Amino acid sequence: MTSVFLEDLDAETYSAIVAKEGSTVIIPTGATEQHGPHMPLGVDAMLSKAIAGLVAEKIGAVVAPVFAYGYKSQPRSGGGNHRVGTTSLGAAALTGMVDDVVSSFLAQGFKHVVVLNGHFENYQFIYEGLDNAVARARTNGTSSRALLLSYWDFVDEATLEKVFPDGFLGWDIEHGGVLETSLMLLLHPEKVDMSRVVDHPPAKVTPYDIFPEDPARTPASGCLSSAKGANAERGQLLLDAVVIQVADALKGELLLGDITLEVP
Repeated sequence: MTSVFLEDLDAETYSAIVAKEGSTVIIPTGATEQHGPHMPLGVDAMLSKAIAGLVAEKIGAVVAPVFAYGYKSQPRSGGGNHRVGTTSLGAAALTGMVDDVVSSFLAQGFKHVVVLNGHFENYQFIYEGLDNAVARARTNGTSSRALLLSYWDFVDEATLEKVFPDGFLGWDIEHGGVLETSLMLLLHPEKVDMSRVVDHPPAKVTPYDIFPEDPARTPASGCLSSAKGANAERGQLLLDAVVIQVADALKGELLLGDITLEVP
């Protein structure tokens, strides 16, 4: 079996994969964004790429190079775009990049494109680019389809109860918290320093935004909740739930069977 990651493939192997019935490419998207003092800036991109790779192995897809820059971090979900280290794209740039890359994959012959989002603020701008690219391709006579999803939406209630035994407070304050830190401890433990976790109460975010951003409105750590309870075991629970359910959803929507990627 050859690698599921496009950057590892030669052009002839890639061409043979694209030509297969039901050929599917997954584009992982993330951001370059602070995740507190205990984790690196690339968390969103690292997690979406790792999850995409595991899903691709299950459904016979391949994984495109990750989008490592995302839309502007917001105080209510990511600590704020003013945070040092957070390096972002504007809406038009992200939408245009998605449109261009998806259009290229469809033009090369992929039957399906899946965008696996790993950065909360990206979603609507990816939606716009993906919608534009698919609409244009279908106008030109292709039957291609695409899906857009964020991996955390596939964490079921039973898993949440195990990972958050004291109660789950919501995805909007999980930035730099237990979910991302547990997944990183499982997938990239060498990149996490739990001795630097700042244990503080969940952020009390307002239901509105203020411009210019006020750094005092979110915790100084840059995290919106504490990662103190994170561990690799909880990361495994989260990863298993996400990979299985994302793979099942894609198989159902795209009518994919078990496909083995082989060097021609």
